Amino acid sequence: MYKVFINEIPVILTTEKHIGKDYISIPIELVRFKKLIKYILRGKLIYVNLYHPDEAKLEKYLHKKLPVVEAGGGLVFNDHQEILFIRRNKKWDLPKGRIEKNETPEQAALREVEEETGISGLQVTKFIRKTYHVFKRNGEYRLKITHWYEMHSSFDGNFKPEKKEGITKVKWKNFAKSQEALKESYENIKLLFPNEYLTTHPKDRVS
Repeated sequence: MYKVFINEIPVILTTEKHIGKDYISIPIELVRFKKLIKYILRGKLIYVNLYHPDEAKLEKYLHKKLPVVEAGGGLVFNDHQEILFIRRNKKWDLPKGRIEKNETPEQAALREVEEETGISGLQVTKFIRKTYHVFKRNGEYRLKITHWYEMHSSFDGNFKPEKKEGITKVKWKNFAKSQEALKESYENIKLLFPNEYLTTHPKDRVS
């Protein structure tokens, strides 16, 4: 099971026909995806499940529905277990960018993190997952598939936000500050974090 985000609304892709009474279930091979996007953007649909009994075919069919843009990105930790965030479009985000010709997703992720932040000394520690979201460019809806990697760097120098990409800040954030940043981030970014980063401290909860 995975999620494709359309304006922060998750469309669920799964092998199960029934995942809850609130969900409209549609065979993925039959869905008219552009029409589905319009219904979601108009607020007419919120709970959508696209299904196919063969999990391996879910992404295959998804590739047929929209033009695909593939990207690579990094969740970067330093020696103090702080996480590298960027500020773009009034949101806290993680560095990422499009995979270029003849690049692997991992190579693209390393290059984009370096270009967008000015960091150096990066090492990939593991692959995390792929995320999926729909965006519009030149009047056409596209599907962005981002390959995310956990990385490490001991960098303690000055960052260089890539202003031409709309990045205004680059910051290391500790656990508490990361939790706050995720409140001003994107739903697909939150999928990369352990649950404890998304859990409110008991003293902040309303009883």
